[in-house]
Amino acid sequence: MTKKIATREAYGKSLARLGLENKDIVVLDADLSKSTKTAEFKKVCPERFINVGIAEQNLAGISAGLAAAGKIPFMSTFAMFAAGRAFEIIRNAVCYPNLNVKVCATHAGLTVGADGASHQAIEDLALMRSIPNMTVLNPADAVSTDKIIEAAIAHDGPVYVRLGRAAVPVVYDENSTIEIGKANTIQEGNDVTIIATGIMIAEAMEASETLKAEGINVRIIDMHTIKPLDEAAVIKAAKETKGIVTAEEHTILGGLGSAVAEVLAENHPTKMRRVGVKDTFGESGNPAELMEKYGITANDIVKAVKELV
Repeated sequence: MTKKIATREAYGKSLARLGLENKDIVVLDADLSKSTKTAEFKKVCPERFINVGIAEQNLAGISAGLAAAGKIPFMSTFAMFAAGRAFEIIRNAVCYPNLNVKVCATHAGLTVGADGASHQAIEDLALMRSIPNMTVLNPADAVSTDKIIEAAIAHDGPVYVRLGRAAVPVVYDENSTIEIGKANTIQEGNDVTIIATGIMIAEAMEASETLKAEGINVRIIDMHTIKPLDEAAVIKAAKETKGIVTAEEHTILGGLGSAVAEVLAENHPTKMRRVGVKDTFGESGNPAELMEKYGITANDIVKAVKELV
């Protein structure tokens, strides 16, 4: 059975390890450190951990000040609060002056589950990719999370990292590489390309097994960087396969599906389908049941691929 680890768990472990190595890292949280797992960093580097309380705009503002002073601040809270409540401060105090703040937001997407629509950030990728200077990253599993946090530290400038609450299958091995702006081809195929991001990589891989049994070979691309998008990988896939299916745990408006559609429309118009939440709010429920109800499972990817074939 495939090992399952939540990306927020991997984030906490990465922060603790990297914090001991790099004294410029400062971690800030909005009174959710046990949930975001920044408490792991607090255990080993308490003098560089700041709990600002339930004050997300202040969280972003203090982070901007620390970055201006030469530190590498990691600000964490739930994605709904980071991308939503603190949007204006991130836009004006972090991205406008192009400061080196890492916004690592947990509990993103429908799989927050029982917390319901008010906490299910399904618009965060759209919001963050719309801001100039912001780099937007969405790891698929625990291994890629660790590598993405390392890449975020090496990158000079604002970064948004999307992390989840639920445990998800580990799809990468430790020897894999993750490079900002360069998509990873998980599997080759010449019928249809599935471009997925985040937890939908595991769903794409499951869909691939079903399709393979029916003689359909799909290419799977992990678009872990939503911005800057790997346009070359998208165009290459469009030229070499019969269509594109995007898959994201996010609204189909403004996220991965929109980003890919923009590239195709301007460079190589191609048949495509977008698997994602269809312009609606979520609700309280079990994560797996929510994914099924809102059409973001492996079966939904299978249906989308078949429509193109």
